[in-house]
Amino acid sequence: MSAAAGPSSFAPASEEELAGAVAEAARSGQPLAVEGNGTKRAMLRPVQAARTLSTRNLSGITLYKPQELILSARAGTPLPEIEAALAERGQHLIAEPPEPGPLFGADRPATLGGVVAANLSGPRRITAGATRDHVMGIRAVTGSGEVFRSGGRVLKNVTGLDLAKLLTGSHGTLGVLTEITLKVLPAPERTATVALRVADLAAGVRALSAGLGSPYGVSGAALLPEDGAGGGPLALLRVEDFAESVAYRAGRLRDELAPLGEAGLLEDAESRALWHRVRDAEPLGAEPGDAVWRVSVRPSAGPAVAGAVRAAGLRRRLLDWGGGLVWIAGPATAEAHEAVAAAARAEGGAFTLFRAPDSLRAAVAVLPEEPEPLAAIGRRVKAVLDPAGVLNPGRMRAGS
Repeated sequence: MSAAAGPSSFAPASEEELAGAVAEAARSGQPLAVEGNGTKRAMLRPVQAARTLSTRNLSGITLYKPQELILSARAGTPLPEIEAALAERGQHLIAEPPEPGPLFGADRPATLGGVVAANLSGPRRITAGATRDHVMGIRAVTGSGEVFRSGGRVLKNVTGLDLAKLLTGSHGTLGVLTEITLKVLPAPERTATVALRVADLAAGVRALSAGLGSPYGVSGAALLPEDGAGGGPLALLRVEDFAESVAYRAGRLRDELAPLGEAGLLEDAESRALWHRVRDAEPLGAEPGDAVWRVSVRPSAGPAVAGAVRAAGLRRRLLDWGGGLVWIAGPATAEAHEAVAAAARAEGGAFTLFRAPDSLRAAVAVLPEEPEPLAAIGRRVKAVLDPAGVLNPGRMRAGS
C-alpha cells in the first residue's frame, strides 16, 4: 500500500508525541510513511507503509534574529509563512526552493521540513549553494524514537553540522525532522534579466558560461527551450542587488553578450516572475501524465544530455544552473526512463526520477546505484539511526 493511499494518517501535536509514535512503530515493526503536507508523494519511490506520519501540526517560527541572519522554525511550518516573515524584514531564503504546485499539482504549500528533507533548491543554487549549505542546525527523531539535536542557532557554531547535513536530502529515511535552523540573507532590492536568443543549446550554454564568468554577479543562468516558432533557445542571466548596481551591471552584461545573439533586458517585475517560473520548472511544459526527470551533470555536458534524450523522443527539456541541471519530461515508461538514465551515465552525471506514477516509480531505480563502498557506509548509518527500518522504507532505493 502506498503512502498516498494509506488508510491511516496521524499528525502529532508535539515533538514528544511524535517521538512516542515512532518508538511504538519501531517496537511493533510497523513502517511509517513520513511527510509534511504530502506535496511530494509522487517523488522517488512509493513508500510501502500502513500508516502516514505527518509533521504538519509541528508548525511555527520558533526563533528569528534578523540582525544575526538566523531563523528557526518547526518542520511543519508552511514555506509561504516563513517567506512572508522574512520579507517583512527585507530578507529571503537563499536557495529559493521551488513551490510544489506546478510539478506535483499540489493544492497545499510545501513545508520547511519537506524542503530540507528533499534538499530542494532553485536557480540560485549555482552561485549561493544548495539548501543543505544553509542548514545550521536541526532537531529530529531517530527511527528508535530518540530526540536529538545537531548544529546550533548561531552562524559560528559548526558543532554537529555534518549530521544536520546528512539528514538534509535523506527524504525522511534517517530521521524525522522536527525543527530546522537556517541561515538567511537580505533580499535583493531589484533584479533584472538579460535574455539572449541563441542558435542552439550549445551556444546557449556558452553564453551562460560567459555570463557566470563575468564580473557582473550573475545569480541565475537558465536556458529555455526553443519557442516552437523557429526561434532558438533563450539564454537567461539574472543580476540582483541594489537598484543602481543592477541597472549598471545588467546593461553592461547585455552589451558584452550581444555578439552571441539577439539580446534584450527584462526589468524587475517581469524578471522576478520569469525566475519564479524557472524555479518551479514551468517552462518545461510537463503534461499531467508525464514523468519528470532531473539530470545533474557538468554544465558543458548539459546540451549533450538534452540532445540524447531528444533523439529518444523526449522533446520537453529545460536547462538551469548554467547547463548543469537538465529537466526532462515525457512518457512515463520504462523505455523513456532508461533513455534518461543512459544519457546521464554517458556524460558522468546523475539522474533523479522526480515525478511519475506509482507503477513506474516502483519498477525502476529512481536514483543511480551507489558504488558499493558508499552504499556500505549508507547501510551502517541507516542501522544506527533507524535500526528497525521503519522510516520511509524503500523511498530512495528498493530494500532500504
